[in-house]
Amino acid sequence: MTTTRPVALVTGASSGIGKETALALVKKGFDVIGTSRDTSRAPRLNGVAFLDLDVASDTSATATVKQVINRFGRIDVLVNNAGVGSVGAVEEMSVAQAQAVFEINVFGVMRMVKEVLPHMRAQSGGRIVNLSSVQGYIPAPFMAIYGASKHAIEGYSQSLDHEVRGYGIRVLLVEPAFTNTGFEANSTRPDTPLQAYAQQREAFGRLLAAGVKSGDDPAVIAKVIVAAATDSKPKLRNTAGPMAGRSRILRFLPAGIVDRQIRTMNKLAG
Repeated sequence: MTTTRPVALVTGASSGIGKETALALVKKGFDVIGTSRDTSRAPRLNGVAFLDLDVASDTSATATVKQVINRFGRIDVLVNNAGVGSVGAVEEMSVAQAQAVFEINVFGVMRMVKEVLPHMRAQSGGRIVNLSSVQGYIPAPFMAIYGASKHAIEGYSQSLDHEVRGYGIRVLLVEPAFTNTGFEANSTRPDTPLQAYAQQREAFGRLLAAGVKSGDDPAVIAKVIVAAATDSKPKLRNTAGPMAGRSRILRFLPAGIVDRQIRTMNKLAG
């Protein structure tokens, strides 16, 4: 089976940003394939076909992309949305925990990119949209591992975009801030919590929960993702949502001011 409509593959499409992105791409005229680690628990979304995918598995990534190509004959857009959060002081979290975060947030993206690139090169075009975060360029205490994974995606995406642009492919970043999803509730917690960090960690947890609750609507982020996937002259970096827009100014302020602002925002002494 082939299609004359553009085809989009959206990872982590069962809820939050991924779900809204899948629906927005359907409205934009795409055939959309969403993925979930367990499609039996995925919602039924009009116009979205679901496939099982574990981005932490080479075999699963290969099989999923093969199924899409066999069914539709093409992949025009890949949205790497699947990810996991992590909250805790660095000293409290094991290397194994950090590896688990990177396995999904970084290597999961790399697996999917490796699988779709040959097809996009063969068709002389495509878009890869990688979900980053404002924490890909702004520090966040008690989220160092998560932030490191997003810094990695920023560097990876910027370099890859230059490698593949000559083949008609663009690799683009979308950078949201707090979004009203299940991010905070689904984030990993320290496997070796230390009393030394307990008070500050718990205070940060309250700030995070409040930020997520009052965060941007996932549909707002989805709109930016769709624009990145379809604009004729896309931008490499795409700040997503009002909250991210306000945070963006920190990138251009003197380092000392940013440092003080980060400590004030997170109610850190000194």
